[in-house]
Amino acid sequence: MEFRLLGPVEARDGARRVALSGSKVHTVLAALLLARGRVVSDERLSGLLWGWSPPATMNAQIYTYVSRLRKLLGPGVDLVRRQPGYQLIATDAQVDVLEFERLDRLGRQALEERRFEEAAGALRRALDLWHGPALANVTPHLAEAELPRLEEARTSALEHRIDADLELARHERLVPELRGLVSEFPVRERLRAQLMTALYRCGRQAEALRVFHEGREVLAEELGVDPGHDLTATHQAVLSGELSHTPRPASARVSPASPHTTPPVMVPPALADFTGREAELAEVCTELSSESGHRGARSRARRILITGMAGVGKTALAVQAVHAVADDFPDGLLHVRLRREDGTVKDCAAALTQLLRALGEPCDDTPAPHGGPEQLDDLIRRYRTRTAGRRLLILLDDATDELQLDALLPATTDAAVLITSRSRLFALPGSRTVALDPMGTTESLALLAAIAGRARILVERDAASVVSEACAGLPLALRAAATRLAARPHWPVARLARRLSDPALRVEELCTGDLDVRRSLGSALHRLPSDEQELVRTLAPGASGTFSAAAALDLGLPEEMAEELLERLVEKSLLELAGIDADGAPRYRFHELMRLIAAAPHECRAELRLTRAS
Repeated sequence: MEFRLLGPVEARDGARRVALSGSKVHTVLAALLLARGRVVSDERLSGLLWGWSPPATMNAQIYTYVSRLRKLLGPGVDLVRRQPGYQLIATDAQVDVLEFERLDRLGRQALEERRFEEAAGALRRALDLWHGPALANVTPHLAEAELPRLEEARTSALEHRIDADLELARHERLVPELRGLVSEFPVRERLRAQLMTALYRCGRQAEALRVFHEGREVLAEELGVDPGHDLTATHQAVLSGELSHTPRPASARVSPASPHTTPPVMVPPALADFTGREAELAEVCTELSSESGHRGARSRARRILITGMAGVGKTALAVQAVHAVADDFPDGLLHVRLRREDGTVKDCAAALTQLLRALGEPCDDTPAPHGGPEQLDDLIRRYRTRTAGRRLLILLDDATDELQLDALLPATTDAAVLITSRSRLFALPGSRTVALDPMGTTESLALLAAIAGRARILVERDAASVVSEACAGLPLALRAAATRLAARPHWPVARLARRLSDPALRVEELCTGDLDVRRSLGSALHRLPSDEQELVRTLAPGASGTFSAAAALDLGLPEEMAEELLERLVEKSLLELAGIDADGAPRYRFHELMRLIAAAPHECRAELRLTRAS
């Protein structure tokens, strides 16, 4: 079975198109598919079907639509009733949204690793899955809830594909396409900067400058803001001639056996709207810098660990620090993610191969994931040889444990290592730990203003404070909220504040493009062992404040064992330590968004209890 959402909603069984009729049936199917196997509540289905005015026969009509779908889709699709709603399970089905997201991730990763041909190809295949406006035959209520996220993802993939094409010297063929895109998205600054770059490389400097000035006028008239950092930087680069280099043509190839002639740069670009974290950024930069005030700094390993809960901005801070101290590392800036996109731990051999290829070492493109200790030992030896004596900065992103890091640490102190992890990793030798907490109110409002527009936030300061409070200082949530506002300049901030004021709907509202609070925090929860996950889900519904280990007694656990489990959750940044009570017992609390996600009904809760009972 094949499902299409990137255009009119369709279901196909081989070459046969399943005959679905009516926007309501298409809406129910799309809502269940977009839930990615999660239960969709009756209340949410009602809102997506009828908005704020559901009929008195709401439940009966939903049942009818689901029954009709079940009959039309056949036995290959499980469409089941699970309180408080319905769940669609289609393990072997193809869903174009999921395939688009997979290709988009592959393309972005290839772009970060400077494999531009692969990046352009993967992103082009992702964009080819679109067959018109997404969700074209659903109700306006579902379109309003989901279409902005999908359109943002498509436009972002398009921008990344254009970045790859610019690196492949395809600027001449890009100019017509970019002119059309700038006309369609006049306030999208990145597209305008890309058009300026393409025009300049075609020898059309005057036209590139005109594009900038037109953009400045549009931004001032429509949004009341000045051009951002990226567009301004491109303007300055045009004036100074910094864009005049000719990128490597698509036909050019570097022999895999020959070393790179330029230092490798694998880190993502710094965020143009990075806000706050001044003290933490200064601390990380001081520790990384070769001019650190520590006596004998070069004689000790420079290893900095940034920890904190999911979505708190660990990677953003790390990338900002890498760019801030890049001049101290002339031999290259390396970066590897230590988890795959599906959350599984990346094999050490795969991570080492990725790093060695960036350093110019010939490696198989697809190393065997279980090639044995001899293969891993050989990779470690080559990696340590390649990094010895080189002033490199290595960013190891989303580490799981100390054992995973052992193979990836250079043998000498010339290279510095920056690590991000949700766990504290106390056994990492010689490391300095920087723990990130959620942002305070001032920083939260500043981040909202940096993305959504300062004037807009100042005009509706009270509503912005409600949005900030609903995000509970989590940068991921703040970015999602601000991005939604930026994409809807006609929305008053108060409208989003009203949407976020309902705890039952808050998490669903904090999702746009790649910014998905439920996916990020939920993945951290799902990675827990079953006993820890069960404890979290049991405590979360009633844990709106602080609590002690005694709150876990209804699980039948001794208080000492419950406290041990809670301490493990603190080490994994799933809980915060909130102080000590009068009896000397530690008290804990959930981040509010994590609590809402953990407290939500979940189909695997009963399964976890059965597993534990057995």
